[in-house]
Amino acid sequence: MAKEQLIAGVDSSTQSVKVVIREASSGKLMREGRASHPDGTEVDPAAWKVALDAAIEEAGGLSDVQAISIGGQQHGMVALDSNGAVIRKALLWNDTRSASAAEDLNKELGGNAEAARKVGSVLVASFTATKLRWMADNESANAAKVAAVALPHDWLSWQLQGAKDFSTLFTDRSDASGTGYFDPTTSHYREDIVKLALRHDSDVYLPKLIAPSSFGGETSGGIPIAPGAGDNAGAALGLQAEPGDVVVSLGTSGTAFAVSQTPTHDASGAVAGFADATGRFLPLVCTLNAARIFDAAAAILGKSHDEVGQLALAGEPGAHGLTLLPYFEGERTPNRPHATGVFDGMNISNSNQQDIARAMIEGMLAGLADAVDALIALGVNVNRILLIGGAAKNPAIAPIASALFGREVLLPPPGEYVANGAAKQAAWALLGGANAPTWDLGEISRHTAKPTPHVMEKYRSLKARTENW
Repeated sequence: MAKEQLIAGVDSSTQSVKVVIREASSGKLMREGRASHPDGTEVDPAAWKVALDAAIEEAGGLSDVQAISIGGQQHGMVALDSNGAVIRKALLWNDTRSASAAEDLNKELGGNAEAARKVGSVLVASFTATKLRWMADNESANAAKVAAVALPHDWLSWQLQGAKDFSTLFTDRSDASGTGYFDPTTSHYREDIVKLALRHDSDVYLPKLIAPSSFGGETSGGIPIAPGAGDNAGAALGLQAEPGDVVVSLGTSGTAFAVSQTPTHDASGAVAGFADATGRFLPLVCTLNAARIFDAAAAILGKSHDEVGQLALAGEPGAHGLTLLPYFEGERTPNRPHATGVFDGMNISNSNQQDIARAMIEGMLAGLADAVDALIALGVNVNRILLIGGAAKNPAIAPIASALFGREVLLPPPGEYVANGAAKQAAWALLGGANAPTWDLGEISRHTAKPTPHVMEKYRSLKARTENW
């Protein structure tokens, strides 16, 4: 019997890097490793490579691996000079200093509707193009040095190759679609928007696009590297999501995204028109505040995450009138980059641990219920809702989510779905075929709770009242 081929999948996320080594045909997990990333909204990319090397070592190395692929956090701006050196720390997706730059670029592109038509999305501070404009306006000397722009995942793929020259810098449609200078409908860069953002006419090298089931290069040790993907596209591939599936991911950010056969162009800015990792599309709504609301609740209450969840489950839906608008780090959807969190309706009777825990979890999930509704309003078909991400493991999440969404939610087994998606992409390129291989995800649990529309009504009322704060 032939020896099973092994592939590696990487998730280089905001907070850490995870590496999984799996069998290519079956997806069986053989070993894994992880390492932490520095905190902050700007990071020296060298820290990502150090962490990746450590995670690979913890996973037992790559000596027996036949292919690798890297999924990573979207949008992060890695600006490179003509020698390939990093010009300044990478500005990450959750760095909101470019909010004004986003407004300016949308106007210069002809308004929100025209921006959405050109690049699939109305630009907000998360998008790479807005960070280039911020640099042009605030660090003009750095902007003048820009010879190439990479994203976190394609910069790491480049490092694995030895980063010799820009011709070996590659990416995929899914991550490129989050830059603000790529049209996912035509699968072409908009170099004119890069020049507009940087305020100069010099040509800037952008990573070449690699087809989903192809290899873009090789590591210095000769291991083929698949194109990689943005984190949400990687998760969709890892979950084997199909049209009709909406994935709600609760990581540092909260996202709701769906696999679609057709592109979207939402002039309201609520839904970003991204590409997926298979050649299709991935309309997506992102909120900045998800798992960290759990961190805040744990700190406020002096409890563990599980204890916060148990308190919330013991409380009443609606937390006896206590409502949280969870904009602790500003917000992306709705676009309120300078907003702060708001507790509303607090009184003596609901100033207790159960109601505070319940209100914080409901506030975190209510924004994602609105996100699902925004996808539906844009014509996205919703047959199933799947919950993933670190916070989804908490026992309170699935039942409260079902109550707020007003429908059944599905909870796949805990897993590193972005890294698994990257691994599946590597297996697809290695094994060939029209579609990515199908792996057994394990048992998916189903959760249904009595709908609580009154909670959503209070949340939406608070959101409307604070729109101009």
